[in-house]
Amino acid sequence: MIIRSKAPLRLGLAGGGSDVSPFSDMYGGLVLNATINLYAYCTIEETGDGTVEMNSFDSVFFGRENSASFFPIDGKADLIKGVYNRVIKDFDLNPLSFRITTYNDVPAGSGLGTSSTMVVCILKAFVEWLNLPLGDYEISRLAYEIERKDLKLSGGKQDQYAAAFGGFNYMEFLSNDLVIVNPLKIKRWIVDELESSMILYFTGVSRSSAAIIEEQQKNTIQDRSEAVEAMHKIKQSSIDMKLALLTGDMREFARILGDAWENKKKMASAITNSVIQEAFDVAFANGALSGKVSGAGGGGVVMLMTDPVNRKKIIDAMNKLNGYVMPFQFSDGGAHGWKIYRQDRDAH
Repeated sequence: MIIRSKAPLRLGLAGGGSDVSPFSDMYGGLVLNATINLYAYCTIEETGDGTVEMNSFDSVFFGRENSASFFPIDGKADLIKGVYNRVIKDFDLNPLSFRITTYNDVPAGSGLGTSSTMVVCILKAFVEWLNLPLGDYEISRLAYEIERKDLKLSGGKQDQYAAAFGGFNYMEFLSNDLVIVNPLKIKRWIVDELESSMILYFTGVSRSSAAIIEEQQKNTIQDRSEAVEAMHKIKQSSIDMKLALLTGDMREFARILGDAWENKKKMASAITNSVIQEAFDVAFANGALSGKVSGAGGGGVVMLMTDPVNRKKIIDAMNKLNGYVMPFQFSDGGAHGWKIYRQDRDAH
């Protein structure tokens, strides 16, 4: 039997960073995000040969080990091992034999939540394969624990919930890791207008979000007033942007996005750099209204807002830089999995 799964990557529209502890524990976080038609993929093939073969294209690891109840976390396909270890432990299972293959539509470090989405995707494949009793909230929570607690990777909580639920979501992050996901029903014409008004530009620079997030956490713990005040404004931007989105006010949406970027840059020193600034300079020179980096910052994908009549002009200008414009559409569904039963007989 073959099991496949896919989970959508996300754009952090507003409030990103307020989902990161300790800010979310102390003040509560609010995030507005949306998934797009770029995905993480996972395939599990039953083998029954007493081994586990791991093929991770993102971490460029391809290896085989004897089946075991626990695989040490050693920097080689850690996301796969982290999910496997928790599934075996939490559901008291015997060692499994299989081949697993994973990859993303975009490079790691893009700011679209690739690692968290991949954890959700892998976990969804195991849920489908083993009929595990996990719904969207349970998958999101377990994926968060695997990534942040078991693997000790820095980051917030929004990515896992975005990948599991899909679509436009307004999320509340409270103390004790409590998360409430509020799906937003956006009219079709508003989604079309937002797609026409937004450009995604990949800077060509992949970055690790860990150092940026750790500085942000440190600033919150030490109560550095400028950084904490900026985060409160970022949190408020998710409230304001939700209203602009629901009413289809793209000019207001663009203004809020730009203000959020100005506040985001106050959160940590490495959030922006010369490559990102060059992208903004070229975009604004060709008619862009505003922009913000998706994710923690430091590189990855820049979201740009424009009047649709200037869209082609901006795209042509951005494609002359070292990065490239990424075509996209917003997606509705969250992570899902399916089974394929092998047929040994010839088809007639």
